[in-house]
Amino acid sequence: MKIVVLDGCALNPGDLSWEEIKGLGEVEIYERTQESEILERAKGAEVLLTNKTPLRRETIEALPELEYIGVLATGYNVVDTKAAAENEVVVTNVPTYGTNAVAQFVMALLLEACHHVGEHNRAVKSGAWTKADDFCFWNYPLIELQDKSLGIIGFGSIGQRTAELALAFGMEVIVYDRSPEKKKLDPAVNTEKIEFVDLMDLYRRSDVISLHCPQTAETEGMINRQSIAQMQEGVIIINTARGGLIVEADLAAALEAGKVKTAAVDVLSAEPPASSNPLLNSDKTIVTPHIAWASREARQRLMDTVLKNLKGYLEGTVINQVN
Repeated sequence: MKIVVLDGCALNPGDLSWEEIKGLGEVEIYERTQESEILERAKGAEVLLTNKTPLRRETIEALPELEYIGVLATGYNVVDTKAAAENEVVVTNVPTYGTNAVAQFVMALLLEACHHVGEHNRAVKSGAWTKADDFCFWNYPLIELQDKSLGIIGFGSIGQRTAELALAFGMEVIVYDRSPEKKKLDPAVNTEKIEFVDLMDLYRRSDVISLHCPQTAETEGMINRQSIAQMQEGVIIINTARGGLIVEADLAAALEAGKVKTAAVDVLSAEPPASSNPLLNSDKTIVTPHIAWASREARQRLMDTVLKNLKGYLEGTVINQVN
């Protein structure tokens, strides 16, 4: 069996092992693949593994030997799943591997927005403390989280874990989810301390808003001029979900006007972003390069599940199928 990894660098830049996957067949691993290179590299492959390399209908239909696509991520919008199903190609993904990593990263972004640790570190190392007249200084207001209200949009596993961490900081947690009754709730999350509200109520009441919903036709651009107008003055907005949830020009304008105090985002509408992206040019933003998921521990869990998914398929028991 020929197995081709189209863009292995994202999952494994060199600190993990492909050996167990190599034991399942003839394996070719490419660090990155451009769309123009897919057909040549995938020719004759029964299995393709992809992270962000898109597999569109025309590509799938041009690969008659293809039987299985393993997405090296939770989101699988890079694959035309309908075309795959029509061509009897199984598509699997890797759910929940990054729950702890992403929730922890949300709190890292929030704490940076509250304390500006990085900026104060840079100020000290540039000599500001050495030259100071007093025993301490701070260049930004410092914010306590106790009794602040965190609004979580989307209450899947990451939203739930974020809520748990926020409760440990003494925050009040309110949640909007389109179908909370269908969610499998982690018993570790004390839902007695969490209030489920409608979206407008969440916008009005939250000191901090954290996005944890998928990007769909309904949610795309949900953070926009109109929704921001409903929010508190000085709200903090955090996005570790998908960049397209935010209309970036509207958010940049709200930051400039002071309506939004800080935007802390790990995702943008286009990645890598253009230098003209307005969120890159604001001193009120914290922008990280889509790394909330990327702890070594999380990537190892991802690798383990990719292997489990593929073994299951080869043994006739398909798991984590999305088409």
